[in-house]
Amino acid sequence: MNTSIIDTIVSTEKVKQAIMVWDMPVRVFHWLLVICFAGAWLTSDSERLMMIHYAFGYTACLLVLIRLVWGVIGTRYARFSQFLKSPRAFIEHFIAMLRGHPHHDVGHNPAGGLVMFALMILIIVIGFTGYLIVKDFFTNFSSEVHEAVASLVLGLVVIHIIAAIGMSVIEKQNLVRSMVTGKKKGFPEQGIRYPQYLIGVLIALGSCYFFYLIVAGALPALTK
Repeated sequence: MNTSIIDTIVSTEKVKQAIMVWDMPVRVFHWLLVICFAGAWLTSDSERLMMIHYAFGYTACLLVLIRLVWGVIGTRYARFSQFLKSPRAFIEHFIAMLRGHPHHDVGHNPAGGLVMFALMILIIVIGFTGYLIVKDFFTNFSSEVHEAVASLVLGLVVIHIIAAIGMSVIEKQNLVRSMVTGKKKGFPEQGIRYPQYLIGVLIALGSCYFFYLIVAGALPALTK
């Protein structure tokens, strides 16, 4: 019986293949958010580039709002219900990692999902406090919160990158590349059927157009 079980496990492992996990909207959101946060950070101290700074910041907030909607109606691994777990599940995951038993689901693990959700909420806070600064509401307080939260997000981003590299080694697959291709190793039945390319392209185009409107001064309510 034991030999039969082992043979079954071995044969099952052999059928693992590259499957589609991350749909196009998730990938577009991820990389555009990376660009927006980096761009906002690099232009934060330049008065000459302030409109570009606004554009990066507000576009990041727009992307987060879209992602929040997609987290409810999106494909299997895009949904919050797949990776936002209870505190107990988070603790069990952390203990399992310490014991050398990595997460085996093809989607986000509980820790990664929590960090991602926290980043989204914090980016909204950055955008809101930035808006308050523009409108001269509670300027000193808003500025302090804006800068503090931005620094906190930068720290979480660094942790996220280190964790992605570490998990790539543990899982023996390139998780950064998987967020480009959308594919990870898994069983055929675990993959999503429809990558939603059209929706992803529309999100990318809409975000770029929104960015352009901010830079061009076409939305003065957000920048003056």
